[in-house]
Amino acid sequence: MARQADEQLVTTRVRMPRRVVEHPLRQVGRRLLLALIVMAITVLVVWLDRGGYHDNADEKVTFLDCVYYATVTLSTTGYGDIVPYSNSARLVNVLVVTPLRVLFLIILVGTTLEVLTERTREEWRLNRWRRTLRDHTVVIGFGTKGRSAVHTLCVTGLKKEQVVVIDPSSKVIEAANLDGFAGVVGDATRSDVLQRAELHKARQIIISTQRDDTAVLVALTARQLNRGARIVATVREEENAPLLRQSGADVVITSASAAGRLLGLSVLSPSAGRVMEDLIQQGSGLDIGERPVTKSEVGKSVRETDDLVISVLRGHRLLGYDDPQASPLQLTDRLITIARVTDRRTLGAVE
Repeated sequence: MARQADEQLVTTRVRMPRRVVEHPLRQVGRRLLLALIVMAITVLVVWLDRGGYHDNADEKVTFLDCVYYATVTLSTTGYGDIVPYSNSARLVNVLVVTPLRVLFLIILVGTTLEVLTERTREEWRLNRWRRTLRDHTVVIGFGTKGRSAVHTLCVTGLKKEQVVVIDPSSKVIEAANLDGFAGVVGDATRSDVLQRAELHKARQIIISTQRDDTAVLVALTARQLNRGARIVATVREEENAPLLRQSGADVVITSASAAGRLLGLSVLSPSAGRVMEDLIQQGSGLDIGERPVTKSEVGKSVRETDDLVISVLRGHRLLGYDDPQASPLQLTDRLITIARVTDRRTLGAVE
């Protein structure tokens, strides 16, 4: 049981995005090359001052003796069969050979030091990430729908540091890390996995799992951990949408029905289909979005605004643009508009 608990802990560990590191074989080869360079410098230093060294075997220091002396001196404390006896040789050993020995040992244990340093750095990053993470977005399921949702949010200004991905596949999380997102490998129906993603401090949650029953369980667990977060979920079958709303989802998108309606619209009017595709694709052409009412628009009608307003959100009511109750506009209203990308970016900068 203890072993299974340890395996579960490792599996659900938070994985922070990191830069692409050098291949391990290249790292080992580079360290070996540096070690050989240090050894070659030591051999050269000893050979140039070979007259200041004494060999207990034949009292003559050859080039092979210099290589031998450099090897045992750099890797150990020496055997004492070849020793420096002149003042210059001893001074060179103190000022040159000893620092080279230290450098040589550092190179040899560099891998261990790097691992320890990397672990310390990773723990520090993880602790800092947990302390500072607030009002972030948790994406559960990083398939095609999850990736598209995150891409849309990032285009509209969401920082990658404010996104945490949860997926049961370690390869998917590695891909998310390469894209700059923090990730957690694990089953999102488990509360401990959601807690590792700091879901209780999240502002919004996107549920994009492969199965509808999984989405329902995730929504139930997520709503228990975070009562105030906005939960947006997707299901394959429309009949499962009410169940997902009852489980705590604020907005439920039926992927199959939505795709089918877009297909039907494209058949009836290919141009209208292209316009709809442009509207839901953020960052180019026309964008559909939500914004607050500005002070200059308070008291005006929907048609007097600069943007093309298609709906007015007043409290929990969504009013159509032609609804008589939509005008005049109030300061607490929010407008669902269609605007050019440049106009929306300008408005976002003003806000």
